[in-house]
Amino acid sequence: MIILVYSNYFLKSARKLPKIQQNKLAELLEKFQKNPFSSELHTKSLTGKLAGFYSFRITRDWRVIFQFLSSEKIQLIDIGHRKDIYK
Repeated sequence: MIILVYSNYFLKSARKLPKIQQNKLAELLEKFQKNPFSSELHTKSLTGKLAGFYSFRITRDWRVIFQFLSSEKIQLIDIGHRKDIYK
């Protein structure tokens, strides 16, 4: 199983999420830990200034940005609305 490392920024952003998204995030993190590229997560690699990072969907409008530290360890960087998160 993959080890998840939570950045302080990620934890702070998670606390500010609406309750519905918080519950969905908790559910998806279990699946993410087993398979970060599960089709349910809609994981994609990012480009431009975010090259080397990836994102997955919490809901249609909310995303999580993460990076692989190794094949066994992933750092969760940030959570945000899709209109803001990639800036």
